[in-house]
Amino acid sequence: QVQLVESGGGLVQAGGSLRLSCAASGSISSINIMGWYRQAPGKQRELVAYIFRSGSTNYANSVKGRFTISRDNAKNTVSLQMSSLKPEDTAVYYCMCASYSSVNYWGKGTLVTVSS
Repeated sequence: QVQLVESGGGLVQAGGSLRLSCAASGSISSINIMGWYRQAPGKQRELVAYIFRSGSTNYANSVKGRFTISRDNAKNTVSLQMSSLKPEDTAVYYCMCASYSSVNYWGKGTLVTVSS
């Protein structure tokens, strides 16, 4: 089992920046992928970005060039630096991780609100 706890959400004006962090605990050695999803009101949950243990990354087209995902394997954390935020980035952001055996774990989410 893996437990994930997010932090760093809040209210920010359009064009501003915010940093989300997620700390993992439990069966840490089983984690391969860590990442972030988001769910806006009335919409389905969507991928934002993910990072492999090796450091390889992948981003949704909507956030490329604005968001940066990073990971500290020693501290079992993953972060999402968000810049040039837009009102459409408003959502609950969920930390997730996937084990080498393809079991997924989710955090409870942190709300990001971008005002225009």
